[in-house]
Amino acid sequence: MSEVPAKPVYFVNAYSDPVVVRLEGRACFTNSAELQTFLNQMVEQGRTRFVMDFQHCAGMDSTFLGVLAGTALELRRKQPPGSLVLCRVGRRNLELVRNLGLYRLLTVDAGDVAMDFGPGATALACAPDRNALENARLVLEAHENLVAADPANQGKFQDVVAYLRNRVTQDSRPLRTGGNP
Repeated sequence: MSEVPAKPVYFVNAYSDPVVVRLEGRACFTNSAELQTFLNQMVEQGRTRFVMDFQHCAGMDSTFLGVLAGTALELRRKQPPGSLVLCRVGRRNLELVRNLGLYRLLTVDAGDVAMDFGPGATALACAPDRNALENARLVLEAHENLVAADPANQGKFQDVVAYLRNRVTQDSRPLRTGGNP
């Protein structure tokens, strides 16, 4: 088994068709914002075909999966609909995709086809540290995407969604200056 990189990284080729993403390390809430930004930019530019290589992905959490769900939902709304294909997912990661119902939104390629990233492959630059409110918004949106992807996820994530909605609402209120509360 290959070593897991000390710091997870996403390698992308935005110039290929389909757009190719290779995950190395653990895909989780601490590094999902960069991927979400990249995928959103590609969709805004009219790109609708994506392939993600999970061969070196050590694991993933629900926030990352919610980012994928959000992208898959957006691609389904396109005319013609776009596609998001997950390749070389591995047993544990495949179990997570199935348990959250994401297989209904995207394609899981069970084959072990070698991926060619071509000369345009680059690592996604990490964004500067986000504040707690930005992190809460990302995690909330991701979990709302998971519920939208499969209503069975409502029970799994209702407490997380309720907590984060409250947190985002509380933190988004304007600060009062002077006077009585």
